[in-house]
Amino acid sequence: MDISALDLARWQFAFTVSFHIIFPVFSIGLASYLAVLNGLSLLTGREVFLSLFNYWKKIFAVAFGMGVVSGIVMSYQFGTNWSVFSDKVGPVLGPLMGYEVLSAFFLEAGFLGVMLFGREKVGHKLHFFATLMVAAGTFMSAFWILSVNSWMQTPAGYAMNAAGQFIVTDWWAVIFNPSFPYRLVHMLLASYLSTAFVVGAVGAFHLLKSRENAGARTMFSMAMWMAVVTAPLQIIAGDFHGLNTLKYQPAKIAAMEGHYETHAGAPLILFGIPNKAEERVDYQLAIPKLGSLILTHDANGVIQGLKEWPADQRPSVAVLFWSFRIMVGIGIAMLALGLWSLLLRLKKSLYASPWMHRAAILMGPSGFVAVLAGWITTEAGRQPYTVYGLLTTAQSVSAIDAAAVGASLLAFIVVYFALFGAGTFYILRLMRKPPEMLEPELPTTEPIRAAGIMPSPAMNIHSEGKSA
Repeated sequence: MDISALDLARWQFAFTVSFHIIFPVFSIGLASYLAVLNGLSLLTGREVFLSLFNYWKKIFAVAFGMGVVSGIVMSYQFGTNWSVFSDKVGPVLGPLMGYEVLSAFFLEAGFLGVMLFGREKVGHKLHFFATLMVAAGTFMSAFWILSVNSWMQTPAGYAMNAAGQFIVTDWWAVIFNPSFPYRLVHMLLASYLSTAFVVGAVGAFHLLKSRENAGARTMFSMAMWMAVVTAPLQIIAGDFHGLNTLKYQPAKIAAMEGHYETHAGAPLILFGIPNKAEERVDYQLAIPKLGSLILTHDANGVIQGLKEWPADQRPSVAVLFWSFRIMVGIGIAMLALGLWSLLLRLKKSLYASPWMHRAAILMGPSGFVAVLAGWITTEAGRQPYTVYGLLTTAQSVSAIDAAAVGASLLAFIVVYFALFGAGTFYILRLMRKPPEMLEPELPTTEPIRAAGIMPSPAMNIHSEGKSA
């Protein structure tokens, strides 16, 4: 196969970031959930909240560790495969990524041990503070990384020096670039929703076994409340994000919507088969004028078509068309499940509906699928640029040999599936164990693996003292 080094480098980064993004999303949502559980335990004195905290903190430790490991690997690719990109944008993006390490990772690492092991040593209030700091660290990490990514989508506050590098003229404009607020809110809500549906799936799984399990009832109820509240907010945030994208990246919107021609009163294409050769979408199922109404809030608003741009400056219609619809479809399904749970709650049968519980289990991984689809939409929609409109992907790649990139990609595939497959299996194994009153603390005598993060299997201890 005649595959270029550029294509292989892109595939490698796409593969590693797809694995990586799942764990930070879960860590962001789960850290906040742990903070809520810890706070409710202090506020109410109820044993169930402390038990759930001890239950989910083990899972958080494993997910956090896998997120750190997969993230470190990604950073090396900036030097190996994308050294030209690093040279060009380093003066802008380098400090932002440094701030992420200094302010976020150090905060998480500093308080993680206290959160995992320190309740009886530092007291409940200081332990709660440590949990809040871990949650704050995950938020700050998302803040800086999304600032970096948003700047690549909507660059601002920069100038070019004689060497062709981007240099900063206004740090506030760089950090709070035009798409950053929308992207940050959208991603945080996605993290909370994804975590809520995992928690809900675990609760539903154990409710199918025993409707009287207090921990399962509590986690399922909290997860469904989060779905009811957050899913509509995510749809609203997505609408604002779409309007921002239309303003700054109209070609991406045209590809997402499947519009090759410029329309006044553009339809909303619900389904179709993008035809690149003929520059149209075949077998369309569309609602007239709804596309313009959603994007411009005017039924006769003008939506630019992809033919407004040269063919070599267009993103892939097929990729964006389907990834966008997967993301939106899952969002609607999340809203529907949340409303179903609200109806059952009003009927006082939330814990006595096996079909609801089965649906919740089925929707457990849906948030991660939606996040992956959303990131594909975001990143593929920026092509053919790394810095939108200014630096192309072809200009960003290192002078590397295709065989070398291909070999490292193959190695990544083997190692990632083995390592993170084992980690995911261990997380699922922890989730299969029902929450008990009172869940034991993690044993402080057992060393933490992977630089103080990854727990060993011996850490999953039943209250009777037997290894899981």
